[in-house]
Amino acid sequence: MGRPGTVGAGRDRFGLTGTSQAFDPRIVAIRPDLADIAVAGTYFAPHYAAPMMRSGVLPAAALRASPSLDAEQTSELLFGEGFALLDLTGGWAWGYCLADHYVGYLAAEALGAPIAPTHRVQMVEAMLHSAPDAASGGPGVLPRGALVMGEAEGEWLATAHGYLPLAALVEVGAAENDPAALAEEMIGTPYVWGGRTAKGIDCSGLVQIAWAAAGIQLPRDTDLQLAALGADKDVDPARLARGDLVFFPGHVGIMADAATIIHASQHWMEVRAEPLADLIARTKADGHEVPVSGAKRLI
Repeated sequence: MGRPGTVGAGRDRFGLTGTSQAFDPRIVAIRPDLADIAVAGTYFAPHYAAPMMRSGVLPAAALRASPSLDAEQTSELLFGEGFALLDLTGGWAWGYCLADHYVGYLAAEALGAPIAPTHRVQMVEAMLHSAPDAASGGPGVLPRGALVMGEAEGEWLATAHGYLPLAALVEVGAAENDPAALAEEMIGTPYVWGGRTAKGIDCSGLVQIAWAAAGIQLPRDTDLQLAALGADKDVDPARLARGDLVFFPGHVGIMADAATIIHASQHWMEVRAEPLADLIARTKADGHEVPVSGAKRLI
């Protein structure tokens, strides 16, 4: 994951020989001019940098494929999540999200000093209040999975950004043992490519935040999740159960029960629960190979 350091300082030049290895640019931080120092022994780059550790300070910040507001959103960094900053140029930060090593560009204003999180938001959304009073206004709304640092004051958590009700939080490290329940809470959420919140989410983002709440960090994209889990490619749909992950070509969902899948669907443009049989039939009609691939419950 790289080592903490100062951007622009301590860069080293390496004289390397041999053949450079192929890499996945989604999860290996290499540009034509710069790379993470952690890969210096494996991949060629003109310069290497040790990352500076930062944390997200916006409720959710778009991670983009290139430094432009018009660039594709590939993921999101949630409030309090860690980011390894490798370069800062023209108002754009380049590096990778610490939770899943996903590489991309963020607006520089999305990053602040690193925190040592004490709590995680467990509600779909939780409002930051200006005072420990439900009637008070606040500076923003944090999404599920956001990380915060603070001290308890009665029924509230006092943070540097405001107050959060403890009822909306769990302590960092606490695991919620039913990822399917989180997916059910997200039903109706708009489908947004690269999204990870109730404002918009994609299929792998839904699976990722559901399993993160259960204390298991999965990669960001569907193919990476499937590879990490080593899922069974000969799944009998009749033997599936609640909490199982089911993979299609470029798609993934969570079983609510033996017959119903919850997924962020491009077809419906929202998170929806529907019969697995319907999704299989639609996938076949689109010309994709089925049967599906699946991974049994991890907890």
